Amino acid sequence: MQGIEKYSGALQSYLDEVITLKEPIRLYEPIKYIVSLGGKRLRPVLTLLSCEMFNSDYKKALPAALALELFHNFSLIHDDIMDEAPLRRGKETVHQKWNLNTGILSGDAMLILAYQFFEEYDPIMFRELAKLFSKTALQVCEGQQYDVDFETKNDVTIPDYIKMIDYKTAVLLGASMKMGAIVANASEECKTNSYDFGRNLGIAFQLQDDYLDCFGNPETFGKQIGGDIIANKKTFLYIKAIENSSEEDKMILEKLLSEKPEDPTSKIKTVLEIYNKSGATKETLNEISSYTQKANIVLSKLVISDENRKILLSFGEKLMKRNV
Repeated sequence: MQGIEKYSGALQSYLDEVITLKEPIRLYEPIKYIVSLGGKRLRPVLTLLSCEMFNSDYKKALPAALALELFHNFSLIHDDIMDEAPLRRGKETVHQKWNLNTGILSGDAMLILAYQFFEEYDPIMFRELAKLFSKTALQVCEGQQYDVDFETKNDVTIPDYIKMIDYKTAVLLGASMKMGAIVANASEECKTNSYDFGRNLGIAFQLQDDYLDCFGNPETFGKQIGGDIIANKKTFLYIKAIENSSEEDKMILEKLLSEKPEDPTSKIKTVLEIYNKSGATKETLNEISSYTQKANIVLSKLVISDENRKILLSFGEKLMKRNV
């Protein structure tokens, strides 16, 4: 296996070939726009990587990989609408650049296009891929609903939160790994372990995303810093800060996360100070490390070459050291 950069290049070429502008332009232009923003493309890269590490031609997994990328971007369009987010990957979100109705409709079209890519496989493989995709897509919707529910729920626990990010983010990374294994005709045990590796890495990834939302560099992160605080989201950082803080700081936090000031600068500053003071920041970093280790334990069980194992290990390590 060569460096993982080749997967991004192959995916881009395939994407340019199959995602084209056609009538009605206002339906397909936003699709072209959101996928052209690039991003990490973590999910499709994992699918291609997984396929090749089980000694199959990674190009066979391109349709499945692109299906996942389209679904992920569909969920981002709708997520940005629900969060009223102005930026995605440093650029205007689809509903900001066009309008709300266009964002909803183009997102819906992306979901349908994603399913169509599974038609590239034989009936048996199509059934297995589509079954996994449907289950995962529904879990992502459930995770998104949990996320919305948490905004008005006052007793969100750490297990509640982990389940939410598991469904909203991690299961899709698990499915990305498993789809590559399915296309490669890997054993059932390898499919399961691939899924578990991706899922644990996905939880670590989302916790890291939450951390960067608060403490990342806005120029490299590509999203508004403090976006979760502005949206009054009860993240791992918030829940831990509530658990660990004095009654006074707890009351301040709860009050701030019930408000939406026109200028949130002071709100963000105060919340971040309490996160650091309470030890929530450090505990979040420890949790990221814990789930990364869980992923690596599963990785050790995969029946793959030592070279491929090192590549996956390195991939996970780089992911957890990112600033975007």
